[in-house]
Amino acid sequence: MREFSQSSQELSGSFLVAHPSLLDPNFRRSVVFMTAHDQEEGSHGLIINRPMGNTVADLLPAGDMGSLADLPVFIGGPVASDQLSFAAFHRELASGNIVCTANLQIEEARELAADKLTSVRAFIGYSGWSRQQLETELAQKAWIIRKPDMDAMDIDQCKQLWPSIMRDLGPWFRLLASAPDDPSRN
Repeated sequence: MREFSQSSQELSGSFLVAHPSLLDPNFRRSVVFMTAHDQEEGSHGLIINRPMGNTVADLLPAGDMGSLADLPVFIGGPVASDQLSFAAFHRELASGNIVCTANLQIEEARELAADKLTSVRAFIGYSGWSRQQLETELAQKAWIIRKPDMDAMDIDQCKQLWPSIMRDLGPWFRLLASAPDDPSRN
């Protein structure tokens, strides 16, 4: 995964990787896929590396979810943490960019889950920033911007995504990624 240098107006489709110094428990060691970004309107994203340990069937046992029932549910962020939503990620063949379609209806999610080139995920909540809030956090260097690849979207690898990105950034980041959350307990 390579560094992605771009203007803040082009953050949609990027990863926001929490800097090791970002201590907010909502985002500590998180990787957020930016689904929408507008400096004036605000931004929307989904944390993709925090599985809850539940499946869709665990949360909606009475619903006939079909192929979606076994999907692991991720914590998408601290906003609307009482809502379950579906999102699909796929690579555009022409550009190679990863595109996310968020807030899918159940039938749409089922159809897209059948496509082998698409990764469908379930989320509780989402990450949101008001007007200029994300720009302020970027200026404070709370986030590292990266261009995602489809390998990073592998559900089985999600827990190791943040440390993997940190290791790729060099020795200092590698050291921080391997450090315990609370060094005093070491």
